[in-house]
Amino acid sequence: MTPGRARGTVGPLPYPDAVTPEPKSSADEPWPVRVVSQKLQAWVARLGWVWVDGQVAQISRRPGSTVVFLTLRDPSADLSLTVTTHRDVLDAGAPELAEGARVTLHAKPEFYPARGTLSLRADEIRQVGLGELLARLEQLKKLLGAEGLFARERKRRLPFLPQRIGLITGRASAAERDVLMNTRRRWPSVDFRVVNVPVQGPTAVPQIIDALKVLDGDDTVDVIVIARGGGSVEDLLPFSDEALCRAVFGARTPVVSAIGHETDAPLLDYVADVRASTPTDAAKRLVPDLGEERQLIDSARRRLDRAVLTMVDREQHRLDAWRSRPSLARPETLVEARATEVTALRDRAVRSLEHRLRRADDDLRHTVARLRALSPRSTLQRGYAIVQRADGHVVRAADEVKTDDHLRVRLAEGEVRVTVGEPE
Repeated sequence: MTPGRARGTVGPLPYPDAVTPEPKSSADEPWPVRVVSQKLQAWVARLGWVWVDGQVAQISRRPGSTVVFLTLRDPSADLSLTVTTHRDVLDAGAPELAEGARVTLHAKPEFYPARGTLSLRADEIRQVGLGELLARLEQLKKLLGAEGLFARERKRRLPFLPQRIGLITGRASAAERDVLMNTRRRWPSVDFRVVNVPVQGPTAVPQIIDALKVLDGDDTVDVIVIARGGGSVEDLLPFSDEALCRAVFGARTPVVSAIGHETDAPLLDYVADVRASTPTDAAKRLVPDLGEERQLIDSARRRLDRAVLTMVDREQHRLDAWRSRPSLARPETLVEARATEVTALRDRAVRSLEHRLRRADDDLRHTVARLRALSPRSTLQRGYAIVQRADGHVVRAADEVKTDDHLRVRLAEGEVRVTVGEPE
């Protein structure tokens, strides 16, 4: 919870002008610094006692003094406040309090006009136990899950072979060494951009978020790895911070979470695009193994060679089969057979045509003979004549003509004209 904001039933903060109207300052009548300080002190005093949640960044116990000074910071923001309390209060509520611990304290904000500083005066301090921490994490997990930060469909696939990898980890840490060594062992030419940050303590979350923004804004970085070695639940708390989870969710570059051991599961694992069980496992997920890829390429090449040789052999067998066929082994046989068929057909056509011509000639001769036998000219050759009247009518009976009628008599050779006389 943000320092200075009460937990539970604390209403809106009162404004001085809403209680007692005050004359406003102007360029002609400005307020002295002491007046501004007094008004700030009065406004802060009206806030009253509040419950505050935060992380202890520093503890200062002065020898011989009963007052203990704490620096309380918000782990999700670069904001801190000084807390003063009595040693007895601290020993009663959190006797084993150490830097980095989460506490809940009951305090009253105080403004010191002389120094112009704001601090908290606590009369009760409670160290947040592991059970309460886990309960808070489970509640935050449900909240982020309901908002879709863990949705599988939004997870992005890592590039097969990233040109550059961004690494956020502790300086000279085992996690950094594991990621760099194992990744380069798998793919020696891989390039890294490493940003070293604190991975636990009160300053871890803001610096991790800042490093994430820097790497996410680098167009040469293809994937970002956030790595840390194992530790207690308290040590891994920064990687369950809500602000960090939302920053990872909003990043445009794929993010790999490699926090702790396989049994550790900070909320960052659920938000990241890929969860690696350990920093060493992250190396396996970032780049392929060069030796394995070479073996795969060699195997694929051998399979390709076998496939090509098999195809060539199959086609060669097919060509040999085609060439062994008579039509291809001795192509002229097909031509000769067709030539023989053409010759036979031509001879048969000639014979058929001659037969038809002879039969037509015989028919024609018989027809000519019949025509000649039936022709009137043949009859005239035998001595007969054809008698016609002047109108061309053939006379077939004597009563068809009269005396003095002129008739035409056609003979085998020429014709004569006669006149009908009186009958005797």
